Amino acid sequence: MGIDPNLIVSTIKAQDAMTASGMIDTSSDNVYLRVSGMFDNIDSIRNLPIRANDRTFRLGDIARIERSYADPIEPKMYYNGQPAIGIAISMDKGGNILTLGADLTKTVAQIKKSLPLGLELSQVSNQPKTVEESINEFVKSLREAVIIVLLVSFLSLGMRSGMVVALCIPLVLAGTFTCMKLTGIDLHKVSLGALIIALGLLVDDAIISVEMMSVKLEQGWDRFKAACFAYTATAFPMLTGTLITCAGFIPVGFSQGSAAEFVKSIFTVVTIALVISWLVSVLVTPLLGYKIIKPKPATNHSDIYDTKFYQFFRKTLIWCLCHRKLVLGITLASFIGSIFLFKFVKQEFFPPSIRPELIVEMTLPEGASLKATEQEANHFAQSLTNDPDIDNFSYYVGEGAPRFVLTADPTLPANNYAQFVIVAKNLDARNELNKKISKLFTEDFANVRGHTKVILTGPPSPYPVILRVTGYEHEKVRNIAQQVSNVMAANAQITHINWDWNEKSKVMHVTIDQDKARMLGIDSQTLATNLQTQISGTAISEFREKDKTVDIVYRVNRESRKDLSHVKDLNVHIGNGQFVPLEQIAKISFEAEDGLIWRRDLKPTITVQADVTAGVTGNDMTKLVYEQLKELRENLPLGYSIDVGGSLERSKTSMDFLLQPVPAMVIIILTFLMFQLQKISHMILTVLTAPLGVIGVSVSLLLTQRPLGFVAELGILALSGMIIRNSVILIDQIEQHINDGETPWDAIIDSAILRFRPIMLTAAAAILGMLPLMQSVFWGPMAVAIAGGLLVATVLTLLVLPTMYAAWFKIKPNSQLEQKDSQQNNKSPAMPGNN
Repeated sequence: MGIDPNLIVSTIKAQDAMTASGMIDTSSDNVYLRVSGMFDNIDSIRNLPIRANDRTFRLGDIARIERSYADPIEPKMYYNGQPAIGIAISMDKGGNILTLGADLTKTVAQIKKSLPLGLELSQVSNQPKTVEESINEFVKSLREAVIIVLLVSFLSLGMRSGMVVALCIPLVLAGTFTCMKLTGIDLHKVSLGALIIALGLLVDDAIISVEMMSVKLEQGWDRFKAACFAYTATAFPMLTGTLITCAGFIPVGFSQGSAAEFVKSIFTVVTIALVISWLVSVLVTPLLGYKIIKPKPATNHSDIYDTKFYQFFRKTLIWCLCHRKLVLGITLASFIGSIFLFKFVKQEFFPPSIRPELIVEMTLPEGASLKATEQEANHFAQSLTNDPDIDNFSYYVGEGAPRFVLTADPTLPANNYAQFVIVAKNLDARNELNKKISKLFTEDFANVRGHTKVILTGPPSPYPVILRVTGYEHEKVRNIAQQVSNVMAANAQITHINWDWNEKSKVMHVTIDQDKARMLGIDSQTLATNLQTQISGTAISEFREKDKTVDIVYRVNRESRKDLSHVKDLNVHIGNGQFVPLEQIAKISFEAEDGLIWRRDLKPTITVQADVTAGVTGNDMTKLVYEQLKELRENLPLGYSIDVGGSLERSKTSMDFLLQPVPAMVIIILTFLMFQLQKISHMILTVLTAPLGVIGVSVSLLLTQRPLGFVAELGILALSGMIIRNSVILIDQIEQHINDGETPWDAIIDSAILRFRPIMLTAAAAILGMLPLMQSVFWGPMAVAIAGGLLVATVLTLLVLPTMYAAWFKIKPNSQLEQKDSQQNNKSPAMPGNN
């Protein structure tokens, strides 16, 4: 018919244009002119007259005009195998997720009543329920920790003294909750975990104060004098110890990075709890002790510690003091050995969560169509239907699921990608599903790269093992990546090795005969636009329907754009209503090219990633492979590199961020020590005890097979403050005895014996208070690290610190001093006498 396609396009645009028509300014009103003619229904488009070659046609006579869905299809969502539309709802800042959940449940129930037949409204993810279960679990742990601490107090101090400590706990918790509310800290996993950590520490000051008062009452003091002494003797040493313990959490509160965002509130909650605990212990505890603890008959001071246990401890301490070189040598060797043991401790950035969701990713070869991906996803969905381990499942074709939890990693849209979110009925069902799905991918989906993962408790990573190969030339980068893959494949504990871009996409190259094209009045840009319009379509205008707009797309019929063999027959308009087939002015060939190229610092980068077998961690395997690639890394050309990625990279980055505030922490701790001890030598001795906790940390992590991750590293840093606190109390007691006239030798022994019970009681409260947290996947490694480190460090503080003190000041036993004085007297010259 010789109709110019551009004429059709321009006619539609002109007819449907929304253009200002002017305004008439009268003496009283502004009157706007509105011109009709815009499309208000599909028939108005079909009946649009087209004038060409002195003839008039209706657009519907020469074109098929229909309303349909986007073609090619857009990303889709399915729920339990049925097409669905997802609605993601998030909470306002400062809101209560449990209140949101309750309100949402009521709203959904109301909406369901008015839904038309065949339409269902289902909940895919229930974050409020997950939060409620998590809080209930932590409240249970908090309750268990309170019971444990109370048992320690009652069993060690007696009923009345234990009652004093028990009454202090609700006061401290009430003050802590009030301050948390004022500072905007909500109840969540981290803040509740911090409360449990603080619970074992917040009774320390009360125990020390009550224990001091009880000792004085046993020595025959009256209640008023004993209560006053408990304040004057312990208030300021306890304040220093409290502030030092809080300072140990400074790296947690002031470090940067994504990992630190998860645990920042630990510092604030612990600091609030410990400071309030100190206030209660110096102001309320003596008062409660005065009212509750009964005075005891006067007894000899030595009788209190004249028991078999204290006699054994005295003999052990004297042996350590007499063999100080051996004791210090063994301690140093143990410390060095514990550092070596860390090589055998598993490394893990953040552990997997215990949420029931199992994430399944399906990736087709690069260049696969969205329709092909949808077919594979539907096939996979059929195998999940009626599985007894599944509560429900949803899947997303062409994109990933909305970010329904903070630790879920968003995925970029891709036509060859589909993601399933399978909600298992419980943790065992999730593990069983993982096995079944892995087997299913191996047997039935040879053309699909399947990958299963669970939601982590911290910053996510796509795969456990990730290494990046970076360079300038694509093929050389591919060759290096292949060598990396070969090293990984040699390790039986590494599975499902793949690259983030590998296969090339199929393309049709249209090589234009420029001479012919120019003679016909066609250039490359015009031809490309022409082909785009015919094959993929071009939005030429908009159809307006109430408050919605729908694109009006112009392109050739569906049959002509689905068959590759018809591309050569596409008509190219050359003007004046004349057309020529595409093959007359161009040569069509089939080739392949990189459909996706990832770059890092502008250089092409291939990420080699893999899964690991059960029982090993991704960080350990990444380190192993990276070491095995040492020779290859050293011989790479200039500008090419192999770098660590994934969780190991984030772990190192987070550790670097965590260490940045450490100098400030050290300076603050040293400042507190100087104010309290007022001697450089005492400060150095106290600081030297801080690393002793590492001995217990490595052994406890190794025995319990817990990994050393970011949270455990936080615990190790915080442990130093707890250890120094006990050291301050012991050294301060030694100085008090020396100032009271005792010899240094007796002062060391008597101080260690005197402070044995309060130091062991506070350590026991802190250690046993960690037991409920040890069951937690998230807090378990930190609880084990703190409990194990504090246990060993407390014992060493009572034995090694006195030994270090004696060695530093060269203190000798009293018998040797008396013998030395006697020898000096014998050698003194005789005084002349009178004859």
